[in-house]
Formats: sequence, structure tokens, C-alpha cells
Amino acid sequence: MERTRTGRQPSARKKFFYLLVTIFLLATLFTTFFGKKGFLDIQKSKKRYQELQAQIQDLTARKEKLEAEIRELEKNPAALEKEAREKLWLIKPDEKVIVREKK
Repeated sequence: MERTRTGRQPSARKKFFYLLVTIFLLATLFTTFFGKKGFLDIQKSKKRYQELQAQIQDLTARKEKLEAEIRELEKNPAALEKEAREKLWLIKPDEKVIVREKK
């Protein structure tokens, strides 16, 4: 057994007190890192937040590009005709379409 400076062994109350303090500190340390709202959970949340912020920026840029394209199609009839021909394969009544096979 461990002896104190005076040579006596610590009493059972002191041992019990030290045990409780140790358990409390270990439980606090464990919940600080691994518990809900703990250090690891906060780090995961920060990473997820950064990913979502990047996704928001990408979507905002895409939205602005599409809005600019819409404005262009509303103002410019040539751009509208080009889109109709390329994406919808629309043709004028007197035109013929030649389709080539891809190699």
C-alpha cells in the first residue's frame, strides 16, 4: 500500500474520494472528445459546413451563368435560334439535315 509522509496509509475515505475524482475527470475527458457536441463532433460539423459553403458557391455561380444565358436568349433571336437548332434539332421548312455516324 501507499504510505503518506507521516508513514500512515491513506484512509478508505480518501481512497474513495480520489477514485471518484479520477472517474469524474475521465468521464469529463471522454465526453469532451467523444460525446455529443464533443471535440470530434465539432470538427466533423466544421468540415461539413465548409463542404456546404463550397457547394453553395458552386451552385450560385451556376445559377448566375444560367440566368445570363436566359437573358441572352430573351434578347438575342440569333442565340435563340442557335440553341433551338443545336439542342432541339429544329430546322426551317426548306432545310435538310444530314446526320453523320460517329466513329
